[in-house]
Amino acid sequence: MKPSTIRAWSWVHTWSSLVSTVFLLMLCLTGLPLVFTHELDHLLLEEAWAPANPDGARLSLDRVLETALARHPGDVPAFMSFDEDRPVVNVTSRAPDAPAGHFNFQPIDQTSGEAAPPVAGHPVMEFILQLHTDMFLGLGGMLFLGLMGLFLVAAVVSGVVLYAPFMRRLPFGTVRVEKAARTRWLDYHNLLGIVTVAWVLVVGLTGVVNTLATPILAYWKDTALRELVAERQAPATVGEWASLDAAVERAKVALPGKTLQFVAFPGTDYTTDHHYAVFFHGDMPLTKHLTTPALIDIRTGELAAVAPAPWYVKALSLSQPLHFGDYGGMGLKIVWALLDLMTIIILGSGLYLWVARRRQGR
Repeated sequence: MKPSTIRAWSWVHTWSSLVSTVFLLMLCLTGLPLVFTHELDHLLLEEAWAPANPDGARLSLDRVLETALARHPGDVPAFMSFDEDRPVVNVTSRAPDAPAGHFNFQPIDQTSGEAAPPVAGHPVMEFILQLHTDMFLGLGGMLFLGLMGLFLVAAVVSGVVLYAPFMRRLPFGTVRVEKAARTRWLDYHNLLGIVTVAWVLVVGLTGVVNTLATPILAYWKDTALRELVAERQAPATVGEWASLDAAVERAKVALPGKTLQFVAFPGTDYTTDHHYAVFFHGDMPLTKHLTTPALIDIRTGELAAVAPAPWYVKALSLSQPLHFGDYGGMGLKIVWALLDLMTIIILGSGLYLWVARRRQGR
């Protein structure tokens, strides 16, 4: 490459890194415990619990929903999800005048209708997750972190471009331990950077996709589901809704061989104002994150459509497990954690090299 080309790529690498380093360090530090979220929550929150009537008949979903709404008069249902290991149905509802994002969450023992202990994250883990997701700034924070992710991609690509001209006279993996500290850290920075380049790109790009969850779902609702919305004039009130149990059974017939995951009620981001959206997922480690909804007419209880997710929604569904390494067991999580630690060293060494260079220049 010409010297001018090298200088241009060096400028991109330096400033894309500097602009984002503080935020990327925060994301790497918070992401490290999040890789082991399930294990840490199990360790910190394990509670002995048994259903009230383990051998008794389970309440219908309509009865569970009625019980949940009776405890919060005036609420409208938003979601209903199902525990895999317990006979517990989680009902999420909200008041019509509640602020955006404010919900009431109720785990209900399906054998009795009594409240069950929630399977929620430890408060410390929930704090870390919120900081990692949006820095407690909502959609604006998510989009800002997505921009930092794009800066990360620019830094990685420019670093790969610069690797060959800067390392052409040294064998791969060389660390000049006899040299000054700045030279040693430059070698560590280059070595770790080129070794982790594929992983950093995957985690960076999936992180960017995750920050776009809200606009992606809004676009899906406004495009793929628009024809179904146009078929109805006004949304039905809760009292006019067809049986939830019957809707779920019709959805199971439409999507045989899949596992019931959750139900989205009219008015939420995951469905229209006129349909139950009954979501199912596969049973393999990767297909478990790919969901397909069956849309059930809210008035008649008839199947309106099976709406396979378009490619951009599938990309969103796969981004989270790829981002956290949450699909290949403990071995993959350990690999993810080690690569995360390497990335922290890369970011820290890059910041050190920039400061040392400026001091040397002065």
